Amino acid sequence: MVTRKEVAELAGVSEATVSRVFNGLGPMKPSTKERVLEAAKQLNYHPNAIAQSFARRRSGNLGVVLPYMPKVHLFSAYYFSEILSGIGEQVRELGYDMLLSLLKPDESLDYSALYRSQKVDACVILGARDTPEQRQSLMKLQAEGHPFCLVNQRFEGLSFREVDADHIEGSYQAVRHLQEEGYRKIAFLNGSLGYSNSVDRLEGFHKAMKEAGLDVMPELLLEGNYSRKSGYEAAERLWEQREHVEAVFAANDRMAIGLMQGLRERGWIAGRDFAVIGCDDSDAAKLSDPSLSSINVPFYEMGKEAARGVLAGVLQGEAANHTRVRLPTQVVVRQSSKRNPSK
Repeated sequence: MVTRKEVAELAGVSEATVSRVFNGLGPMKPSTKERVLEAAKQLNYHPNAIAQSFARRRSGNLGVVLPYMPKVHLFSAYYFSEILSGIGEQVRELGYDMLLSLLKPDESLDYSALYRSQKVDACVILGARDTPEQRQSLMKLQAEGHPFCLVNQRFEGLSFREVDADHIEGSYQAVRHLQEEGYRKIAFLNGSLGYSNSVDRLEGFHKAMKEAGLDVMPELLLEGNYSRKSGYEAAERLWEQREHVEAVFAANDRMAIGLMQGLRERGWIAGRDFAVIGCDDSDAAKLSDPSLSSINVPFYEMGKEAARGVLAGVLQGEAANHTRVRLPTQVVVRQSSKRNPSK
């Protein structure tokens, strides 16, 4: 096994200098650092990860907190898989590891425990909802100075590091697309308003309808839980109002596809009898029959940005800031939302 002493001898520096290079400690001439790294490469030297973490007083882990949902294949969901892929790619580039933590709804929201046990240096939190308990826990985390970042969720009146997408504009453009296709009676299948993205999509929907001078029937504002099953169940409620419906905007692709299935069983075919547009632009949208129009949300990039931003402060020894990043969305038109010429 190659030792730190051998690297130091080849690079012409002290062992302490080799240690500082690999632990990222103290000022360092670029030429010196380059010599050490080149010597390590020639000798195939790999520093002890445990020793490094003690020297840096870091765990080398980025915590990712996910909601635990029984009977839900969390990692097969496009939303979570894309964000996790983005986080994973970024932590790999920064030399970190990713530590996943599943949080049950009835568990105490004590995020600080992950830091107290020195398991993580920072956290990315997914699936947070705007509840009093969630607010209290996040404010405590912030007061203790722990770096963390929220993805796809914001808390009005509070200032945290957040990475989100422009759901208001995306929803507005989706409904405008339906209107441009000639549809006027438009229903909306949303998720829980405990999520800020649901609130934003509702705002975008109302904005587009108001600008077009169109009324919104309360009966056509439906709520699901972002699952395919909830979209399938919404089909029955929508079927009862079918005389007032020409098109549907669903807040994610899973609900849109479930809705299409439920209405197909009643003889109503998307792209023929009604239009539908979803949100996420998942792989399922491209494979559905008919192919599903959708709002492209850059989940992968959101994951990368969340990990990059929250770890940048840790690696550079800076205090956590409260930057809000909002990435653009884009409507992708497919067969499900195009006007049927025969109608």
